[in-house]
Amino acid sequence: MTEELFEQLEFVENPLFETIIDDLLQQQYSIVNDFFSSEEVDVLRNSLLAKYEADRFKKSAIGNRTNEEIDKAIRGDFILWMDEKNSNEAENVFFRKINELVDYLNKTCFLGILQKEFHYAVYPTGTFYKRHLDTFQNDDRRKLSIVCYLNEDNWLRENGGELTIYTEKEDLDILPLPGRVVIFESQVLEHEVKVVKASERMSITGWLKTR
Repeated sequence: MTEELFEQLEFVENPLFETIIDDLLQQQYSIVNDFFSSEEVDVLRNSLLAKYEADRFKKSAIGNRTNEEIDKAIRGDFILWMDEKNSNEAENVFFRKINELVDYLNKTCFLGILQKEFHYAVYPTGTFYKRHLDTFQNDDRRKLSIVCYLNEDNWLRENGGELTIYTEKEDLDILPLPGRVVIFESQVLEHEVKVVKASERMSITGWLKTR
């Protein structure tokens, strides 16, 4: 009993996380600008580029890890799975903030998020990811999808690469601006990545999962 009271006293409301929760309840998605600072974006982008230039990325596939199939007609990005246990200094910054969000969601919304998986993603010019849901017939553990953009500050609308989320009310085109994070319900909202018309679209993409 004393321990429970102590935990309640420790809890501090986080206005940003509360906004995310309100957005998810009202519209099933949340767009947060500057979730990561420009300095944090810089170090994460450098981490991505170092590994990309070292040829550690692989062509992405469709399906989950136990049932993968490469299909360039559906998606064209290159990815590298992130390992939190062996993360570098930049990735520690990323996971620290994501873990704060997960802890807050579990304490306030009782979502039961027990696992997470994230990967770097690079979309070269001319690539895309067709409309889809982030869930599988043999695995429905993904609850929330998260995309964190690592592009340069000068990303233009003409570059393309928008994330389009299809809601009942509208088709929402979201530019991949640096530091911006988009969170949405994995099993509810279909979405796609529009064709990248110039430059390379860089992000970290992942999912918060139940057991």
